Amino acid sequence: MDIEKLKDIAKSIKLLILDVDGVLTDGSIILDDQGNEIKSFYVRDGHGIKMLTHIGVQVAIITGRYSKVVERRAEELGIKEVYQRCHSKTVAYEHLVEKLNIKDSEIAYVGDDIVDIPIMKKVALPVAVADAEIDTKASAIYITKKRGGKGAVREVCELIIKAKGKWEGLVNDYD
Repeated sequence: MDIEKLKDIAKSIKLLILDVDGVLTDGSIILDDQGNEIKSFYVRDGHGIKMLTHIGVQVAIITGRYSKVVERRAEELGIKEVYQRCHSKTVAYEHLVEKLNIKDSEIAYVGDDIVDIPIMKKVALPVAVADAEIDTKASAIYITKKRGGKGAVREVCELIIKAKGKWEGLVNDYD
């Protein structure tokens, strides 16, 4: 896709929806001897989410699995819209769109596997992480350079922030 067209689409984004396993994490699920689930989140992805919400773009999570760890991480990042145990992610998506009164043309979605494709077909900015499945990549208009759980979310956040012309202001806020 032409970079200018991509920037134009990214400029209109008001909501970024993220999958968890393989997007916010590297896809590994670690279980300890007591059956507790452990996930590893990349701190720069989290900072990207914080910067994105700072400029007024909402962030939501839709995931097929349930994990207390996801609830905790979402709370830390200020993500209020969290949908877990979604066997049909499109049901959660439709609920979210109605609840937030937002259009498909204002939404970006980041996925990594075939369960993400139905939502990717609906949104303005469907994104696949660099290590996504081949069919998922085919449904994306942008494929990140970074892998899931290793900076892909930060890359998407920066794309949206820069397209909206807000990057310099955010950087200057740190001075």
